[in-house]
Amino acid sequence: MSDDLCDLTSRDCVPCRGGVPPLAAAERARLLGRLGHDWRVVDGHHLEKAFAFPDFASALAFTNRVGALAEREGHHPDIHLAWGAVRITIWTHKIDGLTESDFVLAAKTEQLPR
Repeated sequence: MSDDLCDLTSRDCVPCRGGVPPLAAAERARLLGRLGHDWRVVDGHHLEKAFAFPDFASALAFTNRVGALAEREGHHPDIHLAWGAVRITIWTHKIDGLTESDFVLAAKTEQLPR
């Protein structure tokens, strides 16, 4: 695991209470560079990544691991499950944009077994 990814995974998601602006483009780019692993920022608004699996059962098992992680972190992504594929979409709903916690959740998702 890269030092940058390890740094993100060592943090906890912090609940957003609103009243803060979403991350600016420069900060999103910096955190995305640390995250890597084919995650992308879409429309400056959310993080997204598609994961491929050999079958439905493997994709479902990963989905359940993401769900358990989301519950532990108190930060819940949108999860799209299909045969052999899972797409994760993350953003902070309270501010309708990205916070550092979104990148933390993405990094922790990246470390889940597949």
